[in-house]
Amino acid sequence: MKLSQLIQPLVEYNLLAHFPNPFIDLEIQGIVSDSRQVKPGSIFVAIPGLTYDGHDYVVQAIQKGAVAVVGERADIEISIPYIQVVNSRRALAALSAAWYGFPARQMTIIGVTGTDGKTTTSNYIYQILKTAGYSVGMISTVSALIGEETIDTGFHVTTPDAPQIQYLLAKMAAREPFPITHVVLETTSHGLAQYRVSACEYDIGVFTNITHEHLDFHGTYENYRAAKAQLIEELVNTVQKVQGNIRLAVLNRDDQAFEYLRERVTFYPLVKMITYGVSLEADVRADEIQIINHKPQFFVKNKGKRTFVQLNLMGEYNISNALAAWCATVEGLGIEAEMAAEGLRQVSAIPGRMERIDLGQSYLAIVDFAHTPNALRNALISARKLTNGRIIAVFGSAGLRDREKRKQMAEIGVKLADFCILTAEDPRTESVEAILLEMKNGADTAGGVEGRNYIRIADRRAAIRMAVHLARAGDVILLLGKGHEQSMCFGEIEYTWDDRVALKSAIAEQLGIPGPAMPFLPG
Repeated sequence: MKLSQLIQPLVEYNLLAHFPNPFIDLEIQGIVSDSRQVKPGSIFVAIPGLTYDGHDYVVQAIQKGAVAVVGERADIEISIPYIQVVNSRRALAALSAAWYGFPARQMTIIGVTGTDGKTTTSNYIYQILKTAGYSVGMISTVSALIGEETIDTGFHVTTPDAPQIQYLLAKMAAREPFPITHVVLETTSHGLAQYRVSACEYDIGVFTNITHEHLDFHGTYENYRAAKAQLIEELVNTVQKVQGNIRLAVLNRDDQAFEYLRERVTFYPLVKMITYGVSLEADVRADEIQIINHKPQFFVKNKGKRTFVQLNLMGEYNISNALAAWCATVEGLGIEAEMAAEGLRQVSAIPGRMERIDLGQSYLAIVDFAHTPNALRNALISARKLTNGRIIAVFGSAGLRDREKRKQMAEIGVKLADFCILTAEDPRTESVEAILLEMKNGADTAGGVEGRNYIRIADRRAAIRMAVHLARAGDVILLLGKGHEQSMCFGEIEYTWDDRVALKSAIAEQLGIPGPAMPFLPG
């Protein structure tokens, strides 16, 4: 692609701070933001980061064959074209979209954001669309689904970077014989704050909830909330599409951030809004809720119409996720209510979300991704309804992440579980013992007594084995925090790890039956 063609979107998005000097209309062979990945003919985008500044690597990029550079700093003097922009991250997204021919403009993009419930809600929307006969794709923090093809998107939960997102969207738009027409894009606060999802041309923005998470990155809850709300601005920024523009914000009427988000929506006349929840004030609400065999069923009420819905995922909190998906599809896209109900019913399992591990043991064993205070609370409340026995909860809190939630998680655990085992969860370069000490302080504040209703075991393998050893018939083991994830970070190394495999291994050892080997962890 010619340089002049590639940088045109920088003008379109008002990102160009200074026209390249000298300007040479070169043939560009690729776009990279990591100087180590530069190949001859690349355009290098210099991004200032928390630890490293890409501008410091411009010379190395040129030595490796970069023929043009994009950056924010005005003091860069080089012999090849330098395009100064107001925001390098946004520029990377715009350039990536242009490189792949703006694929999002050819499709309807549904973004799902929130602290908890993003993956489940995304899966609900995906299945409703699939049931209704749409050609649908999905990009989640777990994987990308393009027809029958599944592509991994990373070890840990975050939105892929801009070039990868645009590549995946382009792959969907070019799918043969049936191009993808609708895409569900799970959208994290990091993805929004770092502009990875700029130029994704959102049509519908779904908000699950905004509770306590990622304050290590955002600093305050207010900043975190504002980052999530950027999805509303993305709806405004979407270009006119041939298929029409929906520009719908789907808000949780029961969430603490509702009023804030509502005010943000009303600031933009182009954006429509619909609300959901159990609250009587919600536009779309759940009524006559029942839990049958641990699974919710209810009526969806909207505009005088009632539609029966039966979910096949455990957990009453999934009602909220289902209502969010309902609003996006039925109200946003005009899918028939009965078709949406059938799509919701068909979702029977999501990896790492209240996933049962059953090797014939006499107690329930469940793996769930709950890694925030709100998600932990919901998981424990749901587990309480599954048994008359004890709840044994195994969980930790990540290193180099939001420290405030360590105490909160422990407090919630000792209040709602019968016994807690506090253990490692991605300590990274922090001391596991130091993290667990902070959690101990939270547990003690909430009335916990170490040795009586909670213990600390730094080794997650030993913690899981202890939970299995303690469990009696009718109890529930909840292994929390990792869910579907496939690695655990110690130091700067990602070790292969799967909670489901570890729990199966411990149960098989107890039962004396063949099972998988316990995954390795250091320490």
